[in-house]
Amino acid sequence: MYKSFSMELAGRTLTVDVGRVAAQANGAAFMHYGDTVVLSTATASEKPREGIDFFPLSVEYEEKLYAVGKIPGGFNKREGKASENAILTSRVIDRPMRPLFPKDYRNDVTLNNMVMSVDPECSPELTAMLGSAIATAISDIPFDGPCATTQVGLINGEFVINPNAAQNAVSDLKLTVASTREKVIMIEAGANEVPEAKMIEAIYEAHKVNQSVIEFIDKIVAECGKEKHTYTSCAIPEELFAAIKEVVSPEAMEEAVFTDVKQVREENIRQIKDKLAEKFADNEEWLALIDEAVYQYQKKTVRKMILKDHKRPDGRAITQIRPLAAEVDIVPRVHGSAMFTRGQTQICTVTTLAPLSEAQKLDGLDENEVSKRYMHHYNFPSYSVGETKPSRGPGRREIGHGALAERALIPVLPSEADFPYAIRTVSETFESNGSTSQASVCASTMSLMAAGVPISKPVAGISCGLVTGDTDDDYLVLTDIQGLEDFFGDMDFKVAGTKDGITAIQMDIKIHGLTRNIVEEAIARTREARMYILDEVMLKAIAEPRPEVGPYAPKIIQIQIDPAKIGEVVGQRGKTINAIIEQTGVKIDITDDGFVSVCGTDKAMMDKAVNMIEIIVTEFEEGQVFEGKVISIKEFGAFLEFAPGKEGMVHISKVSNERINRVEDVLTLGDVVKVVCLGKDKMGRISFSIKDCK
Repeated sequence: MYKSFSMELAGRTLTVDVGRVAAQANGAAFMHYGDTVVLSTATASEKPREGIDFFPLSVEYEEKLYAVGKIPGGFNKREGKASENAILTSRVIDRPMRPLFPKDYRNDVTLNNMVMSVDPECSPELTAMLGSAIATAISDIPFDGPCATTQVGLINGEFVINPNAAQNAVSDLKLTVASTREKVIMIEAGANEVPEAKMIEAIYEAHKVNQSVIEFIDKIVAECGKEKHTYTSCAIPEELFAAIKEVVSPEAMEEAVFTDVKQVREENIRQIKDKLAEKFADNEEWLALIDEAVYQYQKKTVRKMILKDHKRPDGRAITQIRPLAAEVDIVPRVHGSAMFTRGQTQICTVTTLAPLSEAQKLDGLDENEVSKRYMHHYNFPSYSVGETKPSRGPGRREIGHGALAERALIPVLPSEADFPYAIRTVSETFESNGSTSQASVCASTMSLMAAGVPISKPVAGISCGLVTGDTDDDYLVLTDIQGLEDFFGDMDFKVAGTKDGITAIQMDIKIHGLTRNIVEEAIARTREARMYILDEVMLKAIAEPRPEVGPYAPKIIQIQIDPAKIGEVVGQRGKTINAIIEQTGVKIDITDDGFVSVCGTDKAMMDKAVNMIEIIVTEFEEGQVFEGKVISIKEFGAFLEFAPGKEGMVHISKVSNERINRVEDVLTLGDVVKVVCLGKDKMGRISFSIKDCK
C-alpha cells in the first residue's frame, strides 16, 4: 500500500513515499527533499554467506547524470565506475549503519541509493543517507535503528543546518553527524581551523536536529515497518570458548598479545592457533571456527587489559604517543618529499607541482565543482602489513583516506593567485600499524613545505581509540591507537588541524554511539597530541615552507592582460600562442579573466615568452623601443616581427642615418634590430625607425 510522509527539515520539505516503487526490495524509500529525488532500497539474502567471519554489507551511491541534465562523456555515453564523491558518500552511509546490524548476522545486505534529480538547495548525499536509514528501518532486515544524519555549515560564525550548494561554497565548516536516539554514531568534517569548542557545539547542534528526524522515521516505521526476520546466528559457541581456555589460559593469551612488535604478536597467535588445531583435530566444526574464536579471545583479553588494568599491548601509558621521527628530502629530483614515522606506522609523501591546466577535471552532480587544483592520493600496498597480494588499484579505503588528508590540508593551501600551481601529493604507506591516514597528513604537510608551497600553517593529525565497559561511565580513551587497539576497540577518532583549530575529523565506531563526555575528551586528547607532534617532531624537521620551489619543479610567472586581448595572444586557431610555445618551450595557460601563467624550467625562456605576450597586448605608442626580427624586405622598407602575430614596418628612409638606395644594403632577413615607435603616419599606420633609436 502506497503511503506518503512529510516533514519540514531546515526550511525545506522532506517527503518519503513508501510502497510507491521498488516493491520487491526488503525496504524502499522514494525520497524527495525539495526537488532532489533519491530512490533508497535495502535488500538482504535469505541465507548467510558461508565461509566468512564478517557482516557482508554493501552500500552503493549511484550518480545518474540525467539528474543534472547531462549526458555522460566518453564513447559509451553511459555512467561508468563510481566517482570519488560517490565512493565517499557510500562510506559515510556505511560507517554509522554497520554497527547497528547484529554482530552475528552474515546475510548479504545491499543498500542502494540512486540519485534521480538534484536540487542545488537540497543535498543528494544527505537525502541518500536518510533514505538508507529509512529503507532499512522499515524493512524486515534486523537493524537496531533508526538513525538520522544532519549536515552543518558555519557562515559568519553562525550555524547553518543542511546548507545548500551556495552556502557550502562559503562555509567555514562542512560537518556531517549521524545519531541514534541517544548518542552520536558518526562524525565527518572538513573545516577552516574551527576551534575545538565550536566544533563540539556544532556536533551537538546536528545531534539535536537528528532527534526530530528520528521521531519522523518512527512514525513511518509504526505505519509501514515490517516485522524483522529471524536469521541463522553465526556466533561462536560458548562451549568452544570454554574448551579453548582449557588449552590457552587468559594469562597465556595476555602474554601472547602483550608486545609492541606486531610481527612477534602475530607469531605468538599463530602458535596458539596451531596448538588449538592439533587439540581439536577430530572436530571439523570447531576447526572451522578457530580463527574467529581466537580473534574474539584476543579481543576480550586486550579490552580487559586496557579497561580494567590500564595496560596497553605495547606497554604505553594511556596518553602516550609511540616513538616519532620525521625527515624531508628523502627522494631526490622530485619537487618535495618527506617521511613521517610513528611507531610501526611509516608514510612517505611526495609532492608534485604543475601548471593549473593540470588540475583534475570533475564530471559529477555538483555543477559548482568542475575541477580541483589540489589532489591527495593515498596508497596502501600489501607489504606495509607484511602480506602478499597483487595490487589492483586503490579501493574504497584508500580513496577515503586520501580524501581525509586532502580535506585536512586544503584550508592552509595558498590561493591560486598567490601560488598558481596545481598540486598533487602522494602518500606511500611503507609500514602500517594504526592510523596511516593521520600519518599521511603529517608527512604531506612537511612534503608541501619542502616543495616550497607557502602553506599558511602546518597541519598534524592523530587518532584516538576507545574501550567501553557495561555502563556509559565505564570507558577509557586511548591516544594514538595501534592496529590491535583499533581492531579490538570501539572507536577510531581521527582529528587533524593546526595550532589554531580543526581542519578535518573522521570518526568510526563499532558500538551504538558515544556520549558527549567521550566526544569532548577525544577532541581534547587529539589536540594535545597534535601540538606535541608539531612542536617536537615536524617543525624540527622543517620549520617553515621553503622560500621558493625546488630546482626540478616548474617555475610559473603570472601576468594579467586585458581579457579583450586574449584572442590576439591565442591567434587564429592558436597560431600565435603555439608559436610562442615552440620558440620558448614553455607552457601557457590563460583564464577567461585574463590571467596568463607561463610555466617552464628555463627562466630566460620564460622571460622571453612573457615579453612576447606583453608586446602582443601592448598598444604601440610614440617613443616605445622594441626589438624585432626582419621577416620581409620590400623596395620601400622592411617588415619586422616583434612577437608572433605582432608586426611593424620601417620605411627605407628610417633604416639608416645615411641615404641608402636599397634596404638590402643595410638589412638582411633574420636580422634582429632595435626600433623606436614613431606613432601613426598620415594613413593611420604605426611606423618605426631604426636610425632614431638611441
